[in-house]
This record gives sequence, structure tokens and C-alpha cells, in this order.
Amino acid sequence: LSTTTATCLISFAIAIGKMSHRKFSAPRHGSLGFLPRKRAKRHRGKTKTFPKDDPAKPCHLTAFMGYKAGMTHTVREMNRPGSKSHKHEIVEAVTIVETPPMMVVGVVGYVETPRGLRPLKTIFAQHLNDECRRRFYKNWYRAKKKAFSKSSGRWKSEAGMASIADDFEKMKKYCKVIRVICHTQLSLVKGLPQKKAHLMEIQVNGGTIVDKVEWAREHLEKAMPVKDVFQMNEIVDVIGVTKGHGFKGVTSRWHTKKLPRKTHKGLRKVACIGAWHPSRVAYSVARAGQKGYHHRTETNKKIFRIGDGKDKKNASTDHDRTEKRITPMGGFPHYGIVNNDYLMLKGSVMGPKKRVVTIRKSLMVRLSRRDREEINLKFIDTSSKFGHGRFQTDQEKKQFMGKLKKDFEKERAAAAAE
Repeated sequence: LSTTTATCLISFAIAIGKMSHRKFSAPRHGSLGFLPRKRAKRHRGKTKTFPKDDPAKPCHLTAFMGYKAGMTHTVREMNRPGSKSHKHEIVEAVTIVETPPMMVVGVVGYVETPRGLRPLKTIFAQHLNDECRRRFYKNWYRAKKKAFSKSSGRWKSEAGMASIADDFEKMKKYCKVIRVICHTQLSLVKGLPQKKAHLMEIQVNGGTIVDKVEWAREHLEKAMPVKDVFQMNEIVDVIGVTKGHGFKGVTSRWHTKKLPRKTHKGLRKVACIGAWHPSRVAYSVARAGQKGYHHRTETNKKIFRIGDGKDKKNASTDHDRTEKRITPMGGFPHYGIVNNDYLMLKGSVMGPKKRVVTIRKSLMVRLSRRDREEINLKFIDTSSKFGHGRFQTDQEKKQFMGKLKKDFEKERAAAAAE
């Protein structure tokens, strides 16, 4: 090759290296992976798959339900060798999910078929709470409230008990998957006025099928606390429905660029929705429609703490020994007070306050350094979330502010009453 030809080839290669494409310089707005963006069919997050079963482990539940209370932040020392933040204090946002114990009220056995799982037998407990039975009625106060009167009657007669025992034996013989029907106890949640419990099937993993059936039978009509399902530092998945925003245009829904100021008939639009031919609008073109209230699954959420509802120091740490509960001063905005057990999850959780969320065990074994890190919290913030909170407890505020006008008025009223 001559020198001129070689120079031309080199310059051409450099030009090719610098060449780009419209998909890199101006990528599309919004992901097509979440189509169709429409309202969720159900308010409660549905667990569409459960973790793989391991018969070597003892029988255990694989999911739980809770109610989103709000967010706060924590301070801890990172323990991750190799990271630039190793041995440094870091501040992290966390979500508090209130998780009162769930009641086990039924057992379902599934057989495997060429078309997937098919339920073989379903057995309900003898006694069901009203908050559970409300779930099977559209209008409770007008209803006759006779739901499950026949199934509960089976437990009272010898023939019924024999048929129940026969159903359990069939489960042990034929079924490959055992799931229990559980419902939340909304009567324990003070932040929610709702009386109708949320109901779901939770798969039982671990042990043989016989072990699973016996475990499910033993736990009928018993409350399952969250500490029996999850452990500290465990990685979980959160399933729920996002916060709804109604019908929105393309600028809000797809984050497309606004047109110039002088654009005719509005500027929060898509300038061109496609070529003349093919004479139809492609599915990938941004259009106005529903934004939010979508069903979503978020993976890899770390459990920072499993709080005990009875413990008056469930927000204290080894470094901060102040006696305080997880509820911030003034309560969680739009939720109230957390009186039950709770899960502290790293980061955010989909949905507004009071939204029911499903927490499921991770589908795969997490082995990364980040996932295996031990969490040792130094501080949990309990200052007011309504404005700029300055005080962690009422006692701290009284100590700083001293006696207020209302305190003197109370003393005068008490003295006058005497």
C-alpha cells in the first residue's frame, strides 16, 4: 500500500470509531419493558412465583404482608472491605413496613400437570375472623354472614373430621406443592380504618410433602409473626402497586421533551407520532394515558432491622441508648403510630402510605459482598417528619424548651380544680 492509501484508511477508521447513532445521541424516552402502562387488576401485590424449594431445610413460609408506614434515615459504619467507604459512617434512607402477625386459616395442595399446577384440595380452618370473612363479601352489613358455615361444620361431626383427615392424606399422597392461606390482622393496625383483611396464599418450603402438610395443619388458626419468616441482614423482594397519578400527558407520563414556546396548539406534545406509511401509530410511540397504580416487583431489598412491637426501645441502638420507639415525633405523616412488629428495609418501597405490600424471600442465593454485609446500626432518626425535626423524643424537647404556656395553664387549671 502507498503512503497516501494507508493514511486514507487510518483516517477512515478513526472516523468510523467516532461515528455514533441516533439511538445513542437521542435515546427513546421511557422503557418499553413495562408495557402496557395500565391500572393494576388488584390492589395487593401478587406473588407470581416463589423461591425454589429445598427439602434439606425445615418447613417455613416464603412471603409475608405488611403496610407501608413511612421513611426515616439511619447512620451506620460500613463494613465492606475494598469499598472507599469502608469503616466510614454512612447515612441511608430506610422504609418502615408495619407487619402485624398473619393468621393461617387454610391449606391448599397442588398437583403437577402438563399445563402447570392444579389445586387438588383446599381445607379451611374451623374458625375464621370477621375481618377475614369480610374479604368474601362486597357489602358486609347487608350480608347474611353465612360464609364458611358449612366448611366449619365439617370440624364438628365425626363424618366431617373423617373427610378432612382423608383430604389431608390425599395431599400427602398426590400433591407436589403445599401453600397456606393467610390473612393480615387489620384490627391491630391503628393507622388504617379498613376492616377487611388482605388474604393471600403463601408457599411452604422445606422438608418433605408430609412434613409440609403436618406443619400447615399444626399452624391452622395460629398467628405467624414476621420474625419467624425473615432474619436480620436477609435480602428480600418487595411486590406492590405504585402510587397512582391518574390520566397524564406524554410530558409527565413518558418524560418527552417539551416543544418550543411558540408551538401551535400546545407544547406538551409529541411533534411526530410516525410516518405516513404504515398508516397506523406504532405501539412504541409515547401517548397520553394512565400513569401510576402499576404492579411492580422490586428485588434486592436488605432487612436492616426486625423490630418488636412490644419493645419500648425498638428504635434504640448500642451507640444510641435513648429509650424510643420507631414512631417519629408526631407520628408518621398520613399513617400514625406503629404499635406492631415492623421491618426496616433499605431504600424506598413502591406505593403511598398505608399501601399493603408483599415481602417475599429472594428467588436466588445472594453471595455478593454487598449482600453478605452485616448491618450494625449506630443511630435511627425519630425526629418529626412534618417539617424540620429537631428533637428525637418528647423528653428531649421538654428539656430544651422548658415549661411552655400550655404547661402553666394546665397547672392553673389543676390548682383551680382542687
